[in-house]
Amino acid sequence: MSHINLVSPTHYAIRIAEALEAAKRNSLNIPVIYNTGGYDNPEVIKLLDGIIDIYLPDMRYSSDHMAQKYSSAPGYTENNRLLIKEMFRQAGTLKLNEEGIAEKGVIVRLLILPGNISGTIETLKFLKKEVSTDIHLSIMSQYHPSYKAAEYPEIAGRIKKDEYERIVKTVRELGFENGWIQDFMTDTERFLGTNIKPGGRIKP
Repeated sequence: MSHINLVSPTHYAIRIAEALEAAKRNSLNIPVIYNTGGYDNPEVIKLLDGIIDIYLPDMRYSSDHMAQKYSSAPGYTENNRLLIKEMFRQAGTLKLNEEGIAEKGVIVRLLILPGNISGTIETLKFLKKEVSTDIHLSIMSQYHPSYKAAEYPEIAGRIKKDEYERIVKTVRELGFENGWIQDFMTDTERFLGTNIKPGGRIKP
């Protein structure tokens, strides 16, 4: 099964929407994925209602201070949360076909940053309260310092195993069961992962 994967497409969103509407009128019937860093304008996302099948956003910070300091992203938290709610309203819980391939829904990526800079537990609490514990999560341990990270000692190294395990424990304690958790192993094995809920193979 094929799909169309749009990566960081926000600056072309209007043109993309026009093109996809025309394509769907002419029998396009494969899933369209909107793959984004999560700092889109929620009003733009509203324009994609009925056009995008699968949303794949990041939720990188739960603090505007951290977002501004490390990513120069003012107002990140409110903006990010508004668009996640809008995406979930449109696409809902991930739906798979008979082969286990995703056809519609939302998968939220949570990259854990060192020293609680990502505020992931607060993000998880928001998702539980304001969205749904049925939402699919991708919990990632793969943070690797690069570019200007060396200028900030607090993010100049990898995350620690105990802080990652605390996040994983919280995911389960809050009742999330859908999605994937990267194993915290050696550098060469960091991209392996397990389902949050044991049993069944899920192919996003």
